Amino acid sequence: MTDEKTEKRRGSFWRELPILVGVAILVAVVVRTFVVQTFFIPSPSMEHTLNVDDKLLVNKLVYDFRDPERGEIIVFEAPREWQSGDEGEDFIKRIIGVGGDHVQCCDAQQRIMVNGHALDEPYLYRDADGVPNQAASEPFDITVPDHRIWVMGDHREASADSLEHWRTGHDIQGATIPADSVVGRAFTVFWPFDRATWLSVPPTFAGVPAP
Repeated sequence: MTDEKTEKRRGSFWRELPILVGVAILVAVVVRTFVVQTFFIPSPSMEHTLNVDDKLLVNKLVYDFRDPERGEIIVFEAPREWQSGDEGEDFIKRIIGVGGDHVQCCDAQQRIMVNGHALDEPYLYRDADGVPNQAASEPFDITVPDHRIWVMGDHREASADSLEHWRTGHDIQGATIPADSVVGRAFTVFWPFDRATWLSVPPTFAGVPAP
């Protein structure tokens, strides 16, 4: 007698394989579109937190549940005025101030201040002699508009960021990015393997008071 519970139809695997492949592709597309996406670093503006050709993962879902926060590294669709290439170009920078924040440079120790709190920024780019970038190349004193974000690169001398665009016209709208332009939060470097790390928020941002 044939055990019907264990009998398999010949060739059933090959008939089901296209369905399995199609489901796998669909899941991959959904994950990439809505959850996690791989990005690579094309420029030195975030050195050495992120180096050219580093590959990282970006959480595209997190800001559906909360607002972007100070200290996070974000990928965003650059404003048209910031773009040098094709429309829809993505940038990656660190959030320094969010809507309502008073951001200024600098205190007596040449540190950027956010709502009166001086930022210690150990992540700033250092040259071959170990000398870090200045926190900012010139003094500034701004208040971030609601629903906008002030972003800066960790390599301040090589970053076309909020300060760079503030310098050219002192237009706070042009110097900040819309909060809804954020694609997601970069949360880990996974390649090259010897640089694999989590991209956590530096402790200094925990001391920033509300505006």
